Amino acid sequence: MNKVDDKKTIWAWALYDFANSAFTTLVVTFIYGTYFTSSIAPNEIEGTKWWSWAISVSAVFIAILSPILGALADSFGFRKKIMIFSTLLCVLATALLFFPVQGQVLMALTLFVIANICFELGTVFCNAYLPEIASPAKTGKVSGYAWGLGYFGGLIALVLCLFLFVQTENPLFGFDANNGENIRATNLLVALWFLIFSLPLFFVVKEKKSESGSLKSVVATVFGSLKNTISEIKKYQTVKQFLVARLVYNDALITVFAFGGIYAASTIGFTFNEIMMLGVVLNLLAGVGAVTFGLIDDKVGSEKVIKWSVLFLMIACVIAFLSPEIPVFLKSLYGTDAMPDWINSKNLFWLAAILIGLFSGPNQSSSRSLMARLTPAEKRNEFFGFYAFSGKSTSFIGPLLFGWATTFFETQQAGLVVVGMLFLLGYYLLNRIDV
Repeated sequence: MNKVDDKKTIWAWALYDFANSAFTTLVVTFIYGTYFTSSIAPNEIEGTKWWSWAISVSAVFIAILSPILGALADSFGFRKKIMIFSTLLCVLATALLFFPVQGQVLMALTLFVIANICFELGTVFCNAYLPEIASPAKTGKVSGYAWGLGYFGGLIALVLCLFLFVQTENPLFGFDANNGENIRATNLLVALWFLIFSLPLFFVVKEKKSESGSLKSVVATVFGSLKNTISEIKKYQTVKQFLVARLVYNDALITVFAFGGIYAASTIGFTFNEIMMLGVVLNLLAGVGAVTFGLIDDKVGSEKVIKWSVLFLMIACVIAFLSPEIPVFLKSLYGTDAMPDWINSKNLFWLAAILIGLFSGPNQSSSRSLMARLTPAEKRNEFFGFYAFSGKSTSFIGPLLFGWATTFFETQQAGLVVVGMLFLLGYYLLNRIDV
């Protein structure tokens, strides 16, 4: 068994967030997603549609697999084995993303879906360790530190890619910048980063002994456990309400992460270097926000931090939606000569990005710590499996609607309206919970 509040165990566990954050930062949000829509797909509108489908397919598989594997881990101590397998497969698929080039859409999306599913499954079981290694009084603090460390990990990986592969005349190992080889090579760094920094958890954090049993008994136990879990969750009204609320606002946040860099490039006009700098700033702010609000979490309560974060993320969506329109409106109202240069769509979008950076980390960290506080000890893996389920069971809706709205109206601003509405609904549901 793991020692509660043991510093060595906590740091080894937190380093998994440090390891896997490079995948979300570089592959999902800022580099590969943008590269796919602009260079592999036929055009940015089609690329946005295909990327939304890839995110949605991943979400469906994760929603199905998470509770099943969670029950399996609870019954037979397979948690670490599943984490190791999913991590290694994610590392392999991420490294292989180096190879697809322009026109090879199916190959690129297949590898991304495999990597994304495995990344999410590893996160499910990482989250389930939290109540085992941290006492209730320190859950928010430990969760916040881990999320903060994760964002700093993504930041460091992003900076390394920026100077070693992107903003240099001589990319590392001679990768050619003319055909995007240097951009695709960032996937190799992500794969290596994930592999190295996930090792401490596998060697330090302990797993309970596996029980013996036949495959038939394993399957029977898993599905029986799932049935019981559904019944048990119904008994915990607060847990059920929270999972429903998180299902909605987390869907919005997933869509922001999936299309933030793409929106900045296609709608706001960010260059690739500006998107890289956007990623650096957002990860820095998210890390600061996660650590700062992790301390506040233990004092005022996780539910308050979550509500604050959803409110400000909703405001950020409104600013991002209006950022291309406000300069045009003001120029028509006051004239071009009367407008200062700093009032432009990019600077307005930066304001939205700052809010997203500051409050995305606390939103995720406090959601995890609140779930840990609400979850009964004997149901940790199963309930955290359903925690992932609540975040993924409908999370294909946001990306799909974003892609559909973008394609139908031929503007990504229409897709952003979907995100804002999801945040609004999530905030409403949160206010109905009596924690």
